[in-house]
Amino acid sequence: MNPVEIDDAVSTLAQQPFEAGEFPFEFLRAFGNPETTIKRLRSGSTNQSDVPGAVLQRSNIHIATCPTGEVDATLRALRASPKTTSAKARFILATDGEAFQAEDMTSGETVACAYPQFPDHFGFFLPLAGITTVPQVRESSFDIKATGRLNRLYVQLLTDNPEWRTVERRADMNHFMARLIFCFFAEDTDIFRGEGLFTGTIEQMTARDASDTHLILSEVFRAMDTKLCDREAAKVPRYANQFPYVNGQLFSGSTETPRFSKIARSYLLHIGGLNWRKINPDIFGSMIQAVADDEERGALGMHYTSVPNILKVLNPLFLDDLRGKLEEAGDNGRKLLNLRNRMARIRVFDPACGSGNFLVIAYKEMRAIEAEVNRRRGEPDRRSDIPLTNFRGIELRDFPAEIARLALIIAEYQADVLYRGQQEALAEFLPLDSQNWITCANALRIDWQSICPPTGSAVKLVGDDLFGTPLDQAEIDFQNEGGETYVCGNPPYMGDKMQSEVHKADIELVAATRIDRWRSLDYICGFFLKAADFVRDCDATVAFVSTKSITQGQQVPLFWPEMLRHTHIAFAHRSFPWKNLATNNAGVTCVIIGLAPRQQAGKREIYSQNDVRNVESISPYLTAGDEIIITASSRSISGLPKMALGNVLKDDGHLQLDNSERAIVDSDLHPKKMTRQIVGSTEFIKGLTRTCLYIPDRDVDLARSSKIVAQKLDRTEAYRMQSPAPALRDLAHVPNRYYHHMKAGEQYMVVVPRVTSENRDFLPVGFLPKGVLISDRNYGLSDAPIWVLSLVASRLHWVWIGTVCVRMRTDFSYSNTLGWNTFPVPPLTERHKADLTRAAENILLAREAHFPATIAEMYDPERMDRDFPNLRAAHDANDEVLERIYIGRRFRNDTERLEKLFDLYTKMTAKKAA
Repeated sequence: MNPVEIDDAVSTLAQQPFEAGEFPFEFLRAFGNPETTIKRLRSGSTNQSDVPGAVLQRSNIHIATCPTGEVDATLRALRASPKTTSAKARFILATDGEAFQAEDMTSGETVACAYPQFPDHFGFFLPLAGITTVPQVRESSFDIKATGRLNRLYVQLLTDNPEWRTVERRADMNHFMARLIFCFFAEDTDIFRGEGLFTGTIEQMTARDASDTHLILSEVFRAMDTKLCDREAAKVPRYANQFPYVNGQLFSGSTETPRFSKIARSYLLHIGGLNWRKINPDIFGSMIQAVADDEERGALGMHYTSVPNILKVLNPLFLDDLRGKLEEAGDNGRKLLNLRNRMARIRVFDPACGSGNFLVIAYKEMRAIEAEVNRRRGEPDRRSDIPLTNFRGIELRDFPAEIARLALIIAEYQADVLYRGQQEALAEFLPLDSQNWITCANALRIDWQSICPPTGSAVKLVGDDLFGTPLDQAEIDFQNEGGETYVCGNPPYMGDKMQSEVHKADIELVAATRIDRWRSLDYICGFFLKAADFVRDCDATVAFVSTKSITQGQQVPLFWPEMLRHTHIAFAHRSFPWKNLATNNAGVTCVIIGLAPRQQAGKREIYSQNDVRNVESISPYLTAGDEIIITASSRSISGLPKMALGNVLKDDGHLQLDNSERAIVDSDLHPKKMTRQIVGSTEFIKGLTRTCLYIPDRDVDLARSSKIVAQKLDRTEAYRMQSPAPALRDLAHVPNRYYHHMKAGEQYMVVVPRVTSENRDFLPVGFLPKGVLISDRNYGLSDAPIWVLSLVASRLHWVWIGTVCVRMRTDFSYSNTLGWNTFPVPPLTERHKADLTRAAENILLAREAHFPATIAEMYDPERMDRDFPNLRAAHDANDEVLERIYIGRRFRNDTERLEKLFDLYTKMTAKKAA
């Protein structure tokens, strides 16, 4: 269940008569527990509570109902219960149907309210549904409630008006929803005079069967687009004449509205019943964006980027500097005035602004700094000098663009109320300014300087007004000339394999003239390239959120040489999880990259989860050090043994055998042996077996005497003949041959899986006996010295390949040319090799002690320390031996490991080049 569905279920539960015996089960059901789980708890088979009448769900919650007035005592009993501790219950909850109390046993946070109000705190319990929460959602459920009710109205209106569902009319529908949101906000914040003016007018003036609701709404919208002096001539009805003139082109153009059914009218009135004073534009914009997106609607309430994550971009980009100048100014009136004047000229530009999160947060943070400046100068009621039109954005889709404008308007009004008071805010809010500062366009196809020019002079935008986008656009100047420009945001990411032809065309337009293999670029690279051009021409500073992919693997030599021509990395956030709400969280691991003009001096900063480091320069891998770029090498720069890719069969599975087929083939061809065990990464890690045909050319005729073999060779030949690849068709007449062949080791094979989870602390390298083939899901070193295993299994190598090799989502995708051949190793003496050999043997012996446990089991991060401590100790000892070869001691952390490796790589490659 998504948060909107949970809110609906919890609200329904609170409205029903309280039944003490049923409440715990209904509460769990509201958070998505399936009926089988409820049934087991009800029967007592999984309910291990030691509190009479209570329900305990392991790892989740301990719930008890009680007689009136005993909630405090019952909550204490739950807290003291040994079962609460042993079952690792995250929450305890007690209620008597009048009072409601709960506690998070992990954080110590509590909820105490009247029973009917507990749905307002449903965000507190979202972990019960597997949803990670952020404080902004826990503290207020309004935005999720509003999103859910608007979604129900939206879907119902599309059902009642199928013609509005078409591509041609969807923009009209979205524009109508933006108008409604404004009206709901305006009536609850006194922008409309009279309490509940909009909702009350609809309720009183429209028929209960909703037959004329669309007509009444149309007249109200027309009134808000008509100046007061023109209303008599326009024959505005008396009920509509109560509404102010809004302007801003929000209500201009067509006033046509969709027709309403009784259900839709009811939804409209329910939405109006919410307290829209509580709207948080930081959250609301992202959430409401999903209402108009068919593909995203199933995740309603999940579309939220947390303020702390946004501030990871904005703080080092410019906000930290502004706060530093505020602290430096103290109560010096001249310095405070200079800071205020500076902020009035700052432009914040998001070229992929979505529903405006970054712009809204930037605006609110700057208003907070300005308010403090005004307070210190004795001017607390001063009107803001920060113009809203200095916060500019580009958004591809029309509805998010409208929501972004609306979110900024709401943010401005709320800031005025907070810092200047309700009366001053109302006096200056209407009519809205009709200038447009959010452009609906393709950011990779539009000139960014046309949106945010370097001089602050005339700007020609795609849109003409606040909510419309005709092509005949009037010029709009920045209100304050000059100033700094900061580009920020979270541009869309798509790997090269996920891009449509439209996306490829966008990338081609930006990159084709300067990057040869532009088709292999991630889509976000287009935004970085446009940003680099913008930085070069406008002396701006940029900070984008990105997936780690552009700082790893082949993307680095492909993309970064062009970026570093005109920019340098001014600051970077090392990897961290970006999404905050999700049961369907893809676990996206992101980085933040700040870019400044190449010639700009200043500090360089690398941020991690807990600290910030000042460094002289930052590499494209987001490490301290030279701007070095690792390129694939055909041989090891350290003189290590050759690592090769395993066998590529290209057989469509026809050269492979199940156990019964293998037995028949071995019997048919005895004493010749024409089958071999072949090991892929899955087989190696999970201890599985697989068999394939292995037929030398000289034995093909003999092999065909087996009916099974003949059929498999014929099918392989037919498959290859149909291939569009000439090289594979050329192999069709020799179906016994592999597309790429790697011999088995004569003594053994050191095997390295190509893909492995980054959750494992070590690469699951190992040995295979002679005669066993490996597939192309592995790399292998035939008959390599045993000390090689020590290198591959080390934390040093784990850190290296995690940085320079490609990732598949969060998994490592190993590469021999990029990961092994570039791995810098100091010269090894015979003593070093002997020590490393013993360390590798100890790892193998530790594994052997746990036979038949598989690699997957032994290297499971949740089990390794608990169930296989001697294996962990063997790896730690191995790292101790290897790292002393590098620096004479253990490294303190992975950052130190990586910086040493890059330093050594630089020296080794420079020496080789010389």
